[in-house]
Amino acid sequence: MTKSSPSVAEKRVVIGRAGAPHGTEGELRILPLTDFPDRFQDMKEVYVGEEILHIETVTIRNEKPLILLRFHEYPTREQAAKLTGKFLSVERADAVPLEEGQYYTFDIVGLEVFDVSETSLGYVTEVLQTGSNDVYVVAKRGEAGQILVPALKKVVKEINLPKGRMTVELPEEM
Repeated sequence: MTKSSPSVAEKRVVIGRAGAPHGTEGELRILPLTDFPDRFQDMKEVYVGEEILHIETVTIRNEKPLILLRFHEYPTREQAAKLTGKFLSVERADAVPLEEGQYYTFDIVGLEVFDVSETSLGYVTEVLQTGSNDVYVVAKRGEAGQILVPALKKVVKEINLPKGRMTVELPEEM
C-alpha cells in the first residue's frame, strides 16, 4: 500500500497547498495534500515555497477537511494572500512514519522493476490509485509500451528502497 504525497525537492515532501486568505487576521486556507491532515496540529514550522515559516495558529475543521494556518511572518490578510497557490512542504525526515510494508508514492516512483528471473522490466513511472489496490505503471526508458503491475503481495515479492529496486512475479496472463 502506498500513501500519496508528491515531492517538491529530493529532501522535502509536499503536505499541502496554500489557498485563499480566511478572515482578517492573516489566516490561510490550506488544502491538505497528505494522508495525515492531523499532522498540522503539532507543527511549529513549514516550508512555503523555499521559505521556512513559523506557524502561530492552527485550526482544523472536519468539513472538507479545512485547515487554517496563520504564519508569524505574514500577520495580515494582505500579506498572507501573497502565499496563495504555494506548496507547503516538510523535510523528508519529518514525513509521518509508515507501518512495515507501506510506502510513500514518491519512494516507489523511479524504482527499477525486475521479474523473479532478474530481467529488468523498466522503471515505475506512476502509481495509480484504483481504490481496491494501487497499480504501478512500469515502462522502459525511451521505449513505447507500459506494464501495469498490481500492488499486491502475491505479485510484488520485494521492494528494496536502498537498492532502488522492486521484484515482481507477474501472473501468466500478463
